[in-house]
Amino acid sequence: MVDPSSQSQVKEENGVKSAVFRSPTIMLEPGSVSNKYYNNIDFPKGHIAVKSFVAEVVDEAGNSVPLYETYLHHWVVVRYYYRKGVGFNQSNFIVKRNSGICDEGLPQYFGLGSETRKTITYVPDPYGIEVGNPVEVPPGYEERWCDLYNVTKDENDRVIELDYIGGLRCCYDETRCRVKDGFYGSRRNLYLKYTVKYIDWVASLVPVKIYILDITDAWKKPEKSTATVARHHCQIEYLVESCAASVANVDCTHTKKISITFPSGGDIIYGTAHQHTGGTGMALHGEDGHVICSSLPIYGEGKEPGNEAGYIVGMSSCYPIPGSIKISEGETVTLLSNYSNAQRHTGVMGLFYLLVAEPSSKPNSILSLY
Repeated sequence: MVDPSSQSQVKEENGVKSAVFRSPTIMLEPGSVSNKYYNNIDFPKGHIAVKSFVAEVVDEAGNSVPLYETYLHHWVVVRYYYRKGVGFNQSNFIVKRNSGICDEGLPQYFGLGSETRKTITYVPDPYGIEVGNPVEVPPGYEERWCDLYNVTKDENDRVIELDYIGGLRCCYDETRCRVKDGFYGSRRNLYLKYTVKYIDWVASLVPVKIYILDITDAWKKPEKSTATVARHHCQIEYLVESCAASVANVDCTHTKKISITFPSGGDIIYGTAHQHTGGTGMALHGEDGHVICSSLPIYGEGKEPGNEAGYIVGMSSCYPIPGSIKISEGETVTLLSNYSNAQRHTGVMGLFYLLVAEPSSKPNSILSLY
């Protein structure tokens, strides 16, 4: 669905265009959950290079809404191809996934959570996320975009295990959280405001591939080279148990670690992580142990939107000098996710978002460090 009040505003500065859009109305009241799928959302047209995609929750007047009023667990934007001239049906669209690594889930091109306001997402020159290339669109289809905004059974009618005590499967669309007895609040109309910065595609631009690594990936390297290729089963979320009562809180750190083989090589252009409250950072290491990229959470200290105390309001990003940090095809990399486990945390995440340029790419300008 596309909201007729989306109010696209396009500006241009130094050759970079900026378009501002707004999602359809999201009606919420205290305790309610919204996890909507909006198909064919407004998005810049043509063959372009996306330079950044940022979003936040706003009210009807366009004011930023703080996390303690409406918590933003996640928003994701998925690219897909849709058969022309037909009504909406699942058989008529093809999801254009990112480059990996999960075989199921996490297909998005863009997506953040509570950290959305203070996480830098700009793709430096001369790189860009290439979209809208007509050569890539199957005959009879057109490119579109979908936005996903975020009990005894989950939304797919699957029984929730007894030891599952909190997470995404409990908070699907139109579920309700308990509020204090006697508390009554009014409904309000909210929106996901998103800003896309982009430039028209030209031959001098270098395309990047999007990879999303998940700390819950259950992939195991086959013992024999002739074995069936192992699939990447990404569980998306996990449980962090509290540390022993005898351990001082400052020493309580839960570390989850996985090793995976990277499917293709290239230069690391950008990286950032996604964690929930309690997270203390993530890091990706190469096969020889060197740090490829690390990302640390920024916790708020006040009340204003973007600085809400106790919430993760941003994640640091890494921008290596061009050609200085590489991943080789088939290299075994190690991903670590750290959480404070001074208390138990349910349904947490540890995702790592990477932009990688193919090694044959030869950038013709110097990147800035952020």
